[in-house]
This record gives sequence, C-alpha cells and structure tokens, in this order.
Amino acid sequence: MLRVLLAVVAGLLPALIATPPATAAAPERCTGPAVRTYGPASVTGAVVGAAVHEGRAYVVTRGPKPPLLAEFDLKTRKVIRSATLPDVPTDGESEGGWAVAVSGGKVYVGTYPVPDLYSFDIATGEVRHLYSFGTNGGFVWSLAAAPDGTLYAGTSPDGRLWEYVPSTGAVRRFDVLVPGEHYVRAVAADAEYAYAGLLEKGRLMRVDRVSGAVRELAAGGTSIGVVAVNGDRVLAASGGELIDVRKDGTDLRRVRVDSGLLDALTPTSDGTVYAASRPDGTVYRYRTGDTTLTKVIDPPSQGDETRLLHVVDENTLLAFAGSGGVWWLDSRAGTSEFVDLIDAGLPQGAERPQSILLVPNRAVYVGGHFAMEVRDLRTGAKRRIRVPGEPKAMVRRGDKIYAAMYPTGGIVSVDIHTDEVRTLGYLGHDQQRPWDIEYDPRTDKLLVATAPLSAKLKGALSVVDPDTGEMDVYVDVITDQSLMSLSLDSRSGIVYLGGDVLGGGGVTPTRTSASVAAFDVKTRKKLWEVDPLPGHRTFQDIKVHDGLLYASYKRNSGAWMAMDLATRQVVRQGMLSGYGELTVHRGKVFTSVFRGGGNAYELGADVEGGARLLATGLGDEWHTNPQLQFEPGSWHAWALVDRDLARIRLDPGCPPATATSP
Repeated sequence: MLRVLLAVVAGLLPALIATPPATAAAPERCTGPAVRTYGPASVTGAVVGAAVHEGRAYVVTRGPKPPLLAEFDLKTRKVIRSATLPDVPTDGESEGGWAVAVSGGKVYVGTYPVPDLYSFDIATGEVRHLYSFGTNGGFVWSLAAAPDGTLYAGTSPDGRLWEYVPSTGAVRRFDVLVPGEHYVRAVAADAEYAYAGLLEKGRLMRVDRVSGAVRELAAGGTSIGVVAVNGDRVLAASGGELIDVRKDGTDLRRVRVDSGLLDALTPTSDGTVYAASRPDGTVYRYRTGDTTLTKVIDPPSQGDETRLLHVVDENTLLAFAGSGGVWWLDSRAGTSEFVDLIDAGLPQGAERPQSILLVPNRAVYVGGHFAMEVRDLRTGAKRRIRVPGEPKAMVRRGDKIYAAMYPTGGIVSVDIHTDEVRTLGYLGHDQQRPWDIEYDPRTDKLLVATAPLSAKLKGALSVVDPDTGEMDVYVDVITDQSLMSLSLDSRSGIVYLGGDVLGGGGVTPTRTSASVAAFDVKTRKKLWEVDPLPGHRTFQDIKVHDGLLYASYKRNSGAWMAMDLATRQVVRQGMLSGYGELTVHRGKVFTSVFRGGGNAYELGADVEGGARLLATGLGDEWHTNPQLQFEPGSWHAWALVDRDLARIRLDPGCPPATATSP
C-alpha cells in the first residue's frame, strides 16, 4: 500500500517538475521494457549486536529487513537457529540491533532506526516486542544487564538512559545526563550503578540505580563508545584512549594506542583487560597501572570493526566482527582462526547499497557493508569481494577501482581482473566519513571529500597518490564545514567543493549556509568561496557542466540550482521530490533522488521548472544517496529499484519509465 501511495504522490508532483508531453507515437527507441531488474544488488551477513551465553553466541544482523537474530554454537561453529524480529505497527522498519544482552534465559535486542526492545526466549524460540523507546529515526545503541537481571539501555536522539525490569515490564527513563547530549552510546551496570558513555560530550557518567543521582567520572577527548565494569573500577574507550577510573571517580588513569580507536573492551576475572582497535583490528592487553597497551596479536580480521570481545578461558578470546565473522584468538600461542558467518549458515539478506560503479561491457560493482557485490555483464554471474568497511564512493583508474571507506577513512583499490584488494592507507585527521571521490587524470591523483566522524565541524579535501598511497589532507578548506561533494573541471584543473555546515553532526554550527569553494589541484590553493543559496545548509552533490555548477541540496526538500561559474550567480533553481547524486551524460545533467517513491530527472531541461521527470517508482532503499551509472553511448543507466539492481532507460525523448516492486 505504501508503494502505491508513493507512486501516486510522485504522479502529483508540482508542475515545476515537468514531464514530456504525451504523444500518439513515441520514438521507436522508446519501445520495449524501460526497466529490468536483476535481483538483490548487495547481500550481507554483517552483524552489529552480539552476546555470549552458555556455549552459544547470539548475533543480530544489520541491513536486511526485518533484522535477524541468529544463534551460533561455539563448539560446532555453526549457526543452529535464527529468528526474525517482526515489524510492529509503527512508522518505520527496523534494520538491525546494536544492543544485545542476556538476562533470565532470554536474549534482549534493542533495534534501529526504530528504537524498540525485543526478547528472544532461548528455551522456546519465541520472539516478543516489549517496548518502544521512541519513534522512527531513533536508536537503541546499547544494553546491559545488572546482576539482578534489570536491563539498562542507551538511546538517541533523546540522549537518555532507560531502565527495563524484565520480571514486571516496568520502564523508567532517567533524567538528562548532560544538557545538549543526544547519544548515550554505551552502557554498563553493576549492583548499585549504571554507567553511560556519551557520544557528543565525551563524558563517562555514573547513575545511581535507586535515586537516579548522576555523577561525572571522567571526560574523554572525544566520543565515548565503549564502557565496561572491571572489579571496583570502570573502563571506557574514548577514541584511541582507554580511561580507567575507580567507581567513585578517583584514581583516574589514561593510556592510548599509537593509532586508531578502541571499539571493544573485555575484562577478565584477574583484572586483565583485552581491547580491540580499528581500523587495524589489533588486540591489546592492559592491567591497571600499565602505562601502555601491550599488543597481543596482529589483526585476526584486517580492517574490521569488533562488535564483541569475550573471554572463553585464560588463553582464549572470542570476538565477533562487524563484517559478519567470528574469530578465536589463542593469546598464549599468538594465533587466530576466522569463520565467515555466512559460511557457518547465517541466512544472508538484501541490504541498502552504499555505492555503484559501472565498468562498461564488463561488470557492475555495488558497494555494501564490508563487501562489494559484482555482477559480470558478460555472463550474468555474481560474486562477492570482502573489503574493509563500507565503500561510500568509488571511481575507476585503469584496471583498478578505488573506494573511499567508512568508518576507517581508508582508501582501497580493487583489481578488476584479479579482485585483489589493497589498502593504500588512511586519511586520518578525524576524516573517517568519506562522501565523494574522483580521479584527476592531469595530476594522476585521487580527490576525496570527507566529513569528520564525531561531533566536529571541519571536513577535508584529500589528494591521494594511487600508486604510493601518499596523502595530502587539507582540513577545513571550507571553514567550519564538512565536505559532502566535489566535482573536477578536468580542463582547468580546478575542483569545486560542496559543504555542509553541520559537520559530523551533534555540534552547533557556526555558519548558516553551505558554501561552494574552488580549489586549484596543481597549486593546492583555494581560489574563492561563495554561498549560492543563503539558508541552505547542506549540499548533497555538485557537478560542473558547460560552465555551470549544478547542485542538489539535502535538507531543503529537494532544492536544486545551477550557478554560473564565471559570475558566481545562480541562474536556475527549482524543486525536486528529494535529493541525490548528479551525473553528466551525453551533454545533459541527470539526478536520481530519494522521496516521492524514488524518481530520476534531467536537470536544466527546456521545460517549465527546468527538471524533466524521467523515471518513477525507483524506491527509497539507498543507504547513502541514489546514484546512476550510465552506459556509454546509450540512455540506459544502472541503478536500483528498491534493493534490486536495475537497468533503466532514462531517455529524455521518451515517456517516463515506471518501475514496479520486484
């Protein structure tokens, strides 16, 4: 029913989004199917939340709808049971569960982007929806069970700590921990207190479970993403720093890893603490009083995120990787073993794709979560390549594809002949959220636009040597803005940058309008900066064509514009049903956008409003933003229909193509 309503809405868009006039005789090239689909564009076995209980592990998938809870036998190393977390009759659909805890014979899961709480009865397999902590767009980031079985949850965007009593179903929401905080990212609990790690303010907070009294135990240099109780002390990870403090806030100690950030902690009965870092995946050992973290072993899962570290015995560690893997580490022998959960029987499902790239007459590459899905255009065969993260943007240079990765901020290459994956390096400088990448043939360099991962404003333009991996990172090239997009004018060697005043999110902007800047790649100097449309805060994408800079805005209900680069004046503007990426093909500018059921347009067209509708019903299932990959010399583009890979005719001389649900 929702798809039908969206299709109706798309058909009733304002007149300024024009369609070609109906004609009695469409051109011959307009005959035949306008849309063909080829099954899921990207499948995944990626996981987020995990917990271990009595020889079994319980993991929750991310991406597929509805999310899946899987039971993994640690002895046989096989998935032996799975259950879906059913959608409840509220707005939105859950796609994963970061938060998992075990209490009283049940596994509890907190989901996103609908912040719900579910239980899975280990004995019977029954799944129940228990409570909603908010509305669509919220997250349950963390769950912890106190010794008496009471659960504590950290949520966003309300930035609250919650209490849930399984025996009675009683729910309590604690007062604001720190004014202005929107994310309780990590929680832990003991008999007296619950402990909360805050993302934006970077604070470690203690909350009295009875009175609700709040006390700050420590402040981190950046977001606190992991919290654990270690005897009479509390541990927290703040970026690459390990915070170790007594429960009363005294005897505060800090140690750091040389690079990267800590994403998992687990204490042992004798007080030894194991920690995992990313993006390298290294495992460290620590005891209170140590001044450094001691490396235990090289990464068991290179470039991965560690979702859970668990001590099996005095010599063995168990961990779950975000890519959908489980590994065992023998700390005495310094050896490890890795098992892919899909190979172990985890049901895989279709996910929201991150990016798409066409290698003409050869293959379509789709970026997913820790994998690329490749469709061979010559045979129709599909294959999956593991990569260290989410390819947010891809570009081709010769026989290699280069991808900008989240959440590491790494740049990787993939050989189109051998599928060999190589990491060139990491951008650093807090630039872990890449949005765009292009190749400059004049300088033989890659250009990358990024935003910071945490609550900071300053993004960067990076110039990367694809042969050596050498990286020059120009932070804050647009003052107090992250970079959402870039577009290279290959004739002049100038790259144009599109900003976002919100930065990495969760911090008060200092500016009110998103800027466009011109940057000379050869001299490495910013030439000028302008705010084309005052009050518009975020560019989604920009593209230079024929002396004009076209732009799609993200947070202004589908606003688009074209700016004359010579005069820096806006010469055309209008509204679309949503926002997405732009592409230039055969002398025209195209875009595919979210909302209104998923539509594609030609911008700058000689029609009222300047936007010609070319396709409808494409769906709103991109994880990043909708993209198009045109075949050279044709009006056909590779894209998505819902979560399926599709080839769509986007001929401006034909009636709009209409996609239907697969």
